[in-house]
Amino acid sequence: MSKIPALLSIVGLTLALTACGSSDTPAATSTPAAADAAFSECTAPGAVSDAVDVTGDFGAVPAFKFAEPLKPATTQRTVAIKGTGTTEAGAGSLVGVSLSVYNGTTGATVQETKYSPDSHNEVIAVAGGFIPGLARAINCSSEGDRIVAVSTAKDAFADTGTTGIAAGDSVVFVVDVISVAADRADGVDQPAVAGQPSVELADDGAPTIAIPDTDAPTELQISTLKLGDGAVVADGDTVWVEYTGVIWGTGETFDSSWTTVGPATFVTNQVVTGFSAALVGQTVGSQVIAVIPPEFGYGAEGNKGISGTDTLVFVVDIVATAATPAA
Repeated sequence: MSKIPALLSIVGLTLALTACGSSDTPAATSTPAAADAAFSECTAPGAVSDAVDVTGDFGAVPAFKFAEPLKPATTQRTVAIKGTGTTEAGAGSLVGVSLSVYNGTTGATVQETKYSPDSHNEVIAVAGGFIPGLARAINCSSEGDRIVAVSTAKDAFADTGTTGIAAGDSVVFVVDVISVAADRADGVDQPAVAGQPSVELADDGAPTIAIPDTDAPTELQISTLKLGDGAVVADGDTVWVEYTGVIWGTGETFDSSWTTVGPATFVTNQVVTGFSAALVGQTVGSQVIAVIPPEFGYGAEGNKGISGTDTLVFVVDIVATAATPAA
């Protein structure tokens, strides 16, 4: 499967690249969240982040005050409101947030998302592919936390800047952590479907798929192994998943997100037909098995070690979903 950079939209602060392929190219697109080694430790508070005065309730637009310019030697992180969540974000975690962005050099407000105490506006990964200062802010956070992070220019927009932030400016992130996603499907086990491949899970959640000693089916088959109770995946959504794909005829694994830190990212209408059908209409927390004949996969042309006659089997854990921001 081809890889594209992860998609992060903070209202106008949009980091996105065009997917490899198009609706005419039956190639799945994904992004492993390659975690920065720095996320193995929590970002420490400091005099600069402690001095940012943030007031207001969790889930509401914060009021802020600080003496600009802020010139942190390193990115600093202070917990302004401590939540009651018990799951702590770590390398590769997906975190649902509302957030505000301020220019630490000028004191200007750059961006504010919509706020709600019980729903997030953005999904961010604790990973090196995102703005490092923002990822450092949400690392080690739990549901209900309000985090104040003062990011160095290097950890924010470095020498390029962005709208409202000049090259070299420090940046203040105020982040309300609404949710920390599970790292695998956590839904209720469902009865196995006769004739389909069997699945065994390792302690870390990675599946081993055993193919039955029968001919591959000629029809697309999708069934639910675990039924989650989260949001429903819609056509065109961005989804975060853990998956393993094997070839029916050989049992060979040709691709797996479990070999990287954190889930892969897909847009549901930019993947092969069978994979899209396995996602759309499913709920977050579910684990799905999809048996995909060539016509619903990579077609007669095949793709990178997959022949035009290979039937594919995917086991997919649906970790999170969100509407894809407009280009």
